[in-house]
Amino acid sequence: MSVDDLKTQPARSMSRRATAIVFGVSVVTAVGNTGMQSVLPAIGRQIGFKDYLVAAIFSLSALLWGFSSPFWAKQSDRKGRKPLMVVGLAGFMVSMICCGLVVAVGVRHMAAPITIFVFFLFSRALFGLFGSAANPATQAYVAERTDREHRTDAMAGLAGAFGLGTIIGPAVAPLFILPLLGLSGPMFAFALIAAVMIGLVIRYLPESRGGHLAQVEAVNRPTVTPAPLRDSKLTPFLIYGFLLASCQTAQGQSLGFLIIDKLHLPPMQAQGFTAVAMMAGAAAGLLAQWGLIRMFRIGPRDLLRWGAGVAAIANLIVAFAPSYSAVVIGYALSSLGYGFCRPGFTAGASLAVGLSEQARAAGAIAAVNGISVIAAPLFVWLYGVWGPAPFLLNTAVLAGLLAYALVNSVLRAAGEAATTEDEAAQASLERSQEGVSV
Repeated sequence: MSVDDLKTQPARSMSRRATAIVFGVSVVTAVGNTGMQSVLPAIGRQIGFKDYLVAAIFSLSALLWGFSSPFWAKQSDRKGRKPLMVVGLAGFMVSMICCGLVVAVGVRHMAAPITIFVFFLFSRALFGLFGSAANPATQAYVAERTDREHRTDAMAGLAGAFGLGTIIGPAVAPLFILPLLGLSGPMFAFALIAAVMIGLVIRYLPESRGGHLAQVEAVNRPTVTPAPLRDSKLTPFLIYGFLLASCQTAQGQSLGFLIIDKLHLPPMQAQGFTAVAMMAGAAAGLLAQWGLIRMFRIGPRDLLRWGAGVAAIANLIVAFAPSYSAVVIGYALSSLGYGFCRPGFTAGASLAVGLSEQARAAGAIAAVNGISVIAAPLFVWLYGVWGPAPFLLNTAVLAGLLAYALVNSVLRAAGEAATTEDEAAQASLERSQEGVSV
């Protein structure tokens, strides 16, 4: 059968069960991470951490995530997507158990705060090192099981799954603060949820790579590929993604300080207002990823443009917001813009490379998302110098990204490249395995 014949055959898509499980992996990790983040301030105050040390716990984990993601992406090519999802979930589970034990000791003041901090730092670092295995595996899994026409919708759905988790996490975390476990309760609960998810992946998720990968690559075996940052097909998406993620992270970390100052409330009393603003932003992101993108069939090229434009204007609104309600509206609009951008550069990168390079692209995207946290402290420092400064800087960067999306030849053609031969071959192989897939 020729490649041209393969291209004319109907496309293959993921089954509902596989979709639910893969999306569940993203939801579980997001629920655990944001749920833990929501109780960290109380943990830090009760143990006796400095506020900047609480932030450092997440920063180290994010950096390790960025450096380890490409390694796990390569392993998913060799071992398969499903085993790497299990590795990621197991890393998340073990990290949560260790963090729960450390918190249980810390809130009872059984060790010095600095000792608790060191153990907490390394316990959380386990997630950055091993939990990062799941992200490139899930993205590559979805890319391999969706045709080009539906790739953007699928990537938007995957991003929306993570967004859903960011809403659920802070909402359910207080429910697990139980009498005997206290503030460590949420971490043990999230570890248990991850264990259930591991069982579902092992039992019900069909593997998409494995033995037939060699058959796919035999059809059109690629030459030695350059590093992602030297790959002209990927570099524009990675630059865009890093700057976009930096803006989103910086805005999220500056938001709480802005709300405290805008309402003139003590930090603990302002937490509820900050949570409302963050949930409004998460809901707006979901509206973009699970609603508008699918409703209007927006492709990567337009997502990159509209997303940056909307987020730039929204940051300008936040910078000069006269009231709390204006801050919430501006933050929600910026999250809507980010909700467009993320599937734009994720799906664009996936569509820019062949089937055998999906894990490499997914690992690179995960890495830039992780290291984007580096710039966040600068933005928080700028807020202390002049309140509107970080949001105005965001506006300038996002406006630059809009211009970049308009003039860069790769971004202008995002999502428009012809179907590659190895993608066509993979579609044929997956059709031949319909009896195995569920």
